[in-house]
Amino acid sequence: MLLTGAEIVVECLKEQGVDTVFGYPGGTILNVYDALYKHSEEITHILTSHEQGAAHAADGYARSTGKVGVCMATSGPGATNLVTGIATAYMDSVPMVAITCNVNLPLLGKDSFQEVDIAGVTMPITKHGYIVKDVNILADTIRKAFAIAKSGRPGPVLVDITKDVTANQCEYEKKEPAAIQMTRALLKGKDIDGDIEKAVALIKEAKRPYIYVGGGAVISGASEEVREFAMKAGAPVCDTLMGKGAYDGRDALYTGMIGMHGTKTSNFGVSECDLLIALGARFSDRVVGNPKKFAEKAKVLHIDIDAAEIDKNIRTDVSVVGDLKEVLGRINAVLDKQEHPEWISHIMELKEKYPLNYDDSVLSCPYIMEELDRITKGEAVITTDVGQHQMWAAQYYKYSKPRTFLSSGGLGTMGYGLGACIGAKAGNPDKICVNIAGDGCFRMNMNELATASRYNIPIIQIVINNHVLGMVRQWQTLFYGKRYSQTVLQDKVDFCKVAEGLGCEAIRVTTKEEVAPAIEKAIAMKVPVLLDCIIPEDDKVFPMVPAGAPISDAFDAQDLAKKEA
Repeated sequence: MLLTGAEIVVECLKEQGVDTVFGYPGGTILNVYDALYKHSEEITHILTSHEQGAAHAADGYARSTGKVGVCMATSGPGATNLVTGIATAYMDSVPMVAITCNVNLPLLGKDSFQEVDIAGVTMPITKHGYIVKDVNILADTIRKAFAIAKSGRPGPVLVDITKDVTANQCEYEKKEPAAIQMTRALLKGKDIDGDIEKAVALIKEAKRPYIYVGGGAVISGASEEVREFAMKAGAPVCDTLMGKGAYDGRDALYTGMIGMHGTKTSNFGVSECDLLIALGARFSDRVVGNPKKFAEKAKVLHIDIDAAEIDKNIRTDVSVVGDLKEVLGRINAVLDKQEHPEWISHIMELKEKYPLNYDDSVLSCPYIMEELDRITKGEAVITTDVGQHQMWAAQYYKYSKPRTFLSSGGLGTMGYGLGACIGAKAGNPDKICVNIAGDGCFRMNMNELATASRYNIPIIQIVINNHVLGMVRQWQTLFYGKRYSQTVLQDKVDFCKVAEGLGCEAIRVTTKEEVAPAIEKAIAMKVPVLLDCIIPEDDKVFPMVPAGAPISDAFDAQDLAKKEA
């Protein structure tokens, strides 16, 4: 059938099963929005308050559902406003297609109004980018974009279309999306069966194995395989920020997060193990600390879908490149149950000796997270911004399922959480979706509360309000002689009034006794609600490892007090 380019864009979205798009219209993309208008019963478009919010919403939708998230923007500043969201998705391997439109083809390269080379701008932060200048290749380009976004190690793909292409016509023929074959550890020249044999042999030799679970376990849908593997390997399990929920946070073998704000049990245990098994993890500097001292007593087995991650940060003894779900399935099929009673007993003693703890005499974020976990029975989708509240949310909420903790891990994007929460709720309307933000982060994209109220998206926004940039202040306290340069936010901003002014409900929480009733009320209201929770300005996230130090140097408040004494 003969269709315009704009109509082809919409038909291709329908081909891919897209039901929700986040974006903001403008001059060059008007044809696409006109086509969307005619298909509003098939594709829901959510108009965000800012293009960055659209990118984060598409990201949150993708992370929480496993589908490809889609965002749209017009040329120039509309497109560049997507950049931070695209980079956030790229760093955390999130499948996303960003569709932008540019000036007419004859105007390209002439500094035309709202012209920018967005494909060039985003080249380092996308898996691939396209500039479509011919309507005849538009449909296949969009199809390729979706295939690239969700295949192998997922990531964002940009499709930039000149405005005249959206107006031009060509023949369109519907095509069913080809099935995506995950990278099945079948790289040229790699003896995968041999690698798996070596991995199994290494596991059988180990006396003190430790499993380190990363975001790849969530992306590959390998939760069941990870659970079975941990049982068969007889090993304790720690995770990264991105790996939350891939292994049940309530399981006895689970020891908490690893790294800069990981538990002492995980950090000490990994430092003592003789085999570290990394599952879909990339050995981030926030996990490793000092690479020369990281797991220095251990051999390293690394399983990852991306060959570029092998030996990039930490040298491995054995590696298997492939989709984690399949590789673990094959290992589980041949691995006999291993027993390490003395090692497990030692790790359990560490768990008992070094529990997470906080001052429970005052209102604090850890207390709020524990109450939220209790009230929601650990079933909510939690999004966060970046900072102290992010770490507390990772430490004190018990994630038992994948795709329930959404946070900017690689890029550390302040302002990520609210848009992501809107996207998560759009993709999971039956789940409770809660964003945890510090007051500094919340200021960055709090305008997205207007998006939530416009569509009556019943999210809960919890602001952990200490009137400072908490994580930066923590560093200033510990390492910069308490010189609080530009980290104090004591001003006249009233977040409850802001929320109400943007059409949401608001509750201020100042005591522990008010926490549970406020959360329960917010859930029951089924409208967007903000909880402004006032906590002390000098609360700190512990344990902590100084940047670049061995993770075995983890210290907490008690250690700090002893040192100061």
